[in-house]
Amino acid sequence: MKDTYVSPLSARYAGKEMKYIFSPDHKFKTWRKLWIALAEAEMELGLPITQEQVDELKAHADDINYDVAEAQEKIVRHDVMSHVYAYGVQCPKAKPIIHLGATSCYVGDNTDCIIMNEGLQLVRKKLIAIIKHASAFALKYKDLPTLGFTHFQPAQPTTVGKRATLWIQDLLMDLEDVEYQLSKAKLLGSKGTTGTQASFLELLNGDHEKVKALDRKIAEKMGYQSCFAVSGQTYTRKLDSQILSVLSGIAQSASKFATDIRLLQHLKEIEEPFEKKQIGSSAMAYKRNPMRTERICALSRYVIADSINPAITASTQWFERTLDDSANKRISIPEAFLAIDGVLNLYDNVIDGLVVYPKVIRQHLMRELPFMATENIMMDAVKRGADRQQLHEQIRVHSMAASKVIKEEGGENDLLERIANDPSFGVTLEELEAILQPEKYVGRAPEQVEEFVAECVVPACGSLDEMGGEIAEISL
Repeated sequence: MKDTYVSPLSARYAGKEMKYIFSPDHKFKTWRKLWIALAEAEMELGLPITQEQVDELKAHADDINYDVAEAQEKIVRHDVMSHVYAYGVQCPKAKPIIHLGATSCYVGDNTDCIIMNEGLQLVRKKLIAIIKHASAFALKYKDLPTLGFTHFQPAQPTTVGKRATLWIQDLLMDLEDVEYQLSKAKLLGSKGTTGTQASFLELLNGDHEKVKALDRKIAEKMGYQSCFAVSGQTYTRKLDSQILSVLSGIAQSASKFATDIRLLQHLKEIEEPFEKKQIGSSAMAYKRNPMRTERICALSRYVIADSINPAITASTQWFERTLDDSANKRISIPEAFLAIDGVLNLYDNVIDGLVVYPKVIRQHLMRELPFMATENIMMDAVKRGADRQQLHEQIRVHSMAASKVIKEEGGENDLLERIANDPSFGVTLEELEAILQPEKYVGRAPEQVEEFVAECVVPACGSLDEMGGEIAEISL
């Protein structure tokens, strides 16, 4: 349909798996699974519910009669009761016991907990894939010297692979946050209208142990270990805030990586993938714009900004519940997951297809390396009996003069020639050029890459030999 707004997150950016997790079909099928779990648990605890009724509910768990539900919602203006009605039409024997003792939040909130947990599991899977692909890149280029930057000004050399470990370390921190959030996943359970479980206490004839067992049984049947110990009508909206905070952290890491690649592409040192028939600019045919990394930054910015929504919602809930969370949650939670899914797909696509230009990298490095080698040159001269303080001043003067040639005249760096021609240093140009081996100035960068992957990446993500999965494709 071209005459109706469709979210770009669904139409252009997110993958099929994440879109299904947050789809109406998955939500309503989860509702039915929760109704089955409730009925089965209540039957096991002695309520007058038969196995025949439970079996009837199970027989229609997935074939949802949407037409009936939608027609009923137009009449009653209540989505949960419309689906209770529709389920009852398909299950006439079980109709009297569907949703017994429950509130709308029983299916609504428990489903939200389940869907967010499933979304995080998919995020975890994609994070691990990206970390492994980035680690393979880091190991491949662990020995390739490159100009380091502080303040985007030339600084001591590093290696291309070592720089990649900085991106990976951020992702490992994000993975820790995702896994922590998954480790404490729980459901709302069956708490009733204000969280006191009064309706279930009435149904179970005042048996507190059975009421507690009901929560445990529902959690187990849905594949969870526990429910929130206490709640109002809803689970605490603090959960939504914590989860989107984790997604925001991933977005921050991805945006940092993408920004670095955009800057490197400007320098013509490293480029994101660029397909043969891809158009970089409608006006300038020669351009290779960093479209994918720019999109990572754009979507990441959305996720970071969106994370404030559940924070505000959590801080403004009144007592046992208000409904000003509902409309916001329907937008902010799914859109954050869809956006971060798009970010991760792009990240994986880019990191696996990065194009490295070693000759350009070396050219930039060699232009600046003479400045960085001056301390070594000075120390060697001092060993031969020269005056350190005098040499320091001489180097300062020669460096300023060489910088002037580069900046004002557009010339090449002639610092080595200036030092070679200065008798104070007692060294030839050939000897100076022999000193200027980039590999001598990267410190422990290659070793750090190897150690980082072995000691940090592999324990968290498994062997790189088991990459698993295909590289994420992007639709547009």
